[in-house]
Amino acid sequence: MISSSAYSWKPGLIYKKYYKGSGMMTYICRLAVVVLLLKSGLLCSSELPQNPFCEVGSLERSPRPQEPKLPYPYDEEEVSFENASDGVILSGTLTLPRNEGPFPAVILLHGSAPFDRDYSGHGHKFFLVWADHLTRQGIAVLRFDKRSAGKSTGNYNTATLEDFAADALAAVKYLKSRKEIKQIGLIGHSEGGMTAPLAASKSEDVAFIVMMAGPCVSWEKMMEEQIGLLHRADGIVTEETIALNRQLLKEAFAMVKKQENRELAADQLRKVLSEHLGSLPAVERTAFESYYGTLDQQINLFNSTWFRFSLAYDPALTLRKVRIPVLALNGELDTGVSAKQNLPSIAKALEDAGNKDYKILELPKLNHAFQTCQTGSPKEYASIEETTSPLVLKMMSEWVLERTIKQK
Repeated sequence: MISSSAYSWKPGLIYKKYYKGSGMMTYICRLAVVVLLLKSGLLCSSELPQNPFCEVGSLERSPRPQEPKLPYPYDEEEVSFENASDGVILSGTLTLPRNEGPFPAVILLHGSAPFDRDYSGHGHKFFLVWADHLTRQGIAVLRFDKRSAGKSTGNYNTATLEDFAADALAAVKYLKSRKEIKQIGLIGHSEGGMTAPLAASKSEDVAFIVMMAGPCVSWEKMMEEQIGLLHRADGIVTEETIALNRQLLKEAFAMVKKQENRELAADQLRKVLSEHLGSLPAVERTAFESYYGTLDQQINLFNSTWFRFSLAYDPALTLRKVRIPVLALNGELDTGVSAKQNLPSIAKALEDAGNKDYKILELPKLNHAFQTCQTGSPKEYASIEETTSPLVLKMMSEWVLERTIKQK
């Protein structure tokens, strides 16, 4: 999964204590473990490293080729702003072009988990690379630590998509106070691709949105598709087991939706999950647990406030309210958010909205992180030197400029 030239790993406290698997955990596994530990209260955000997918402990890291080197040809400021609705202070970095303003601006929105402002994971700093490229093209960029991560305050444990959308709108309000800024847009990746439309549907101050691998089907449908894509990319389990695992997820999600009492739901989940996992061969059980954690971790994840909200949320309904320009990109080999499942739903929702300016593209040979890849498996992410396809970066910046500066 990872090249020895990229990292030097030392034993981690969090994952050593809470996850007994051997070797590196995949992207999805790390995401699930971090989220469920935070949601269950077993892990405090202060225990997290800057990179929530890394083990706690010393980590020596070599910069990837696309990461910018000082001095930058633009200005950079440490900023903070408040989400007044619940008193959360969000800290971030604002990068500003040095040519004459005012400038169009974008706010970068992370996927699930308490990420830092650079969206650090798998030896990459995705938002650092995105911000560098966009700012060099004349676009101001605000990226910030998610609540409870980095220098931001707040309680990630109790947060849902509604809270993340409120944080995004707090960022919009802050940028509106800056004389250097004109049009303000949102660029969201993965869950951030759901956060952006939700925030835009609540404010007239958002001029455009970019959905990068943004889901537009129910959480249930997305995960049922996801489990098959992940298993096939990793080449471990049979098609019969994939079908059984999908059926298991359906049953588990139905229980959560039906049973509001958390204790009763936990008991019911334990019964159905333990019976299913106990019936699988060891290698196939390990494969399932690599995505969703051990039995207790699965129960805590599926029964969490965050997961329950996401399970009941329909992103297509929100997108039908969005009439501002939309760019939606998805990798052909994305195993987290299927392009073939979600892009048609995005197109249908925007058509129903009467949106007159949207562009939807499935990009060949790209994974969930928009890296050029072989299979799309999360196990590849760290071993790929490319942080983000240069073609994708160019698409983003040109599309934003066409709807801002070039419309003068």
